[in-house]
Amino acid sequence: MNPGQTYLSLEEPSNADHLWRYSPWKKVHPTGNIKEVPENFSQPELSLYMLDGSKAPDSFSILKESIMTKKNSYSDPVSMNFIDAVSSKNKFTLKVNNNTILKQPVILKINLGESNSSMNLTMDIGRHCQFELVTQIVGSAPWFGLIRNGEIGEGSVINDVLVGQMNTGTLMRVDAINIGRDAQVKAGSISSGSERTKADLRYMMNQNGGNLRVLGSILSANEMHIDHHVEIHHEAANTYSRLDWHSACGGNSRTIGTGMLRVADGAIGADAGQLFHNLLLSEKAEADSIPELEVSEHDVVGCGHGTANGPVDEEQLFYLEARGLNPEDAKDALIAAFLNSTLSEMGSELLHQWLANNLQDELKSLTT
Repeated sequence: MNPGQTYLSLEEPSNADHLWRYSPWKKVHPTGNIKEVPENFSQPELSLYMLDGSKAPDSFSILKESIMTKKNSYSDPVSMNFIDAVSSKNKFTLKVNNNTILKQPVILKINLGESNSSMNLTMDIGRHCQFELVTQIVGSAPWFGLIRNGEIGEGSVINDVLVGQMNTGTLMRVDAINIGRDAQVKAGSISSGSERTKADLRYMMNQNGGNLRVLGSILSANEMHIDHHVEIHHEAANTYSRLDWHSACGGNSRTIGTGMLRVADGAIGADAGQLFHNLLLSEKAEADSIPELEVSEHDVVGCGHGTANGPVDEEQLFYLEARGLNPEDAKDALIAAFLNSTLSEMGSELLHQWLANNLQDELKSLTT
């Protein structure tokens, strides 16, 4: 069966599943009719360039076809097959040759325009690469679906940051990434634009020595509903992961973060941990965090999880105001510091500066 037929053969996902509990599929589907697979989704406009605006090297390219790579077998079949079906004409491969080493970040800009859009991106990243990639999503599409599926090669050191800055609408995102042997990966997510975000991010660590940090800086305001589900699967020995997620929630917005760390039998020496922090900026803002662990191997370095919610610290506000900041600027400074604790860990100082500058306007919206 093709992806559309496979999708239509599936049962409606249950709200008992954490993936769909807070964002039912009917509300995420572009028409609300889950028995429909819409056609003629537009192809986004893609631009690939270096941070300074120069052309990306030939070893780093976007191809208009999808090559076969290992698939993450733990991905949700409903979201994966649906986006694959509506992206039948919008398949691309991000191809990075072995031993590609870059001194400045690469920007992949996805411009959606104003109509429903989708994209299936295979990530084929070679061995022993070193680079930083920012995927920036902009535009006014009512609905955008994105799959990023593929593998990060052996020994590569990658900082991979996705910035969601749609003006409105719904972003549905599925990541299914295999982490190669001894690869070191930072996977950053920044959400600051779409009215509704539903993301299902899954990472497979089935090669020895993989090191993964999953970092989130989430900005929600007004009536936004931002829901991220993250799973990290430790299948091989001596693998390391940390999930660190910070959400700042203002207005009538709601953020959800669900994390699942699975350590399989035989994953000797695994070290896994997750922590969710939520900063509530209004009485009507809401944040839910559900960290979970499933550990089947007894010989591990450590496995832990935690979550913390709270408003802006009044003592810290008083401290800043006593040193000359007005109340609004003091609050802005504390919000920026809260989000920066994960933002600054996503990559180099050059990347951090670009991200901070790019998010200035979104930070202001949190306090209005």
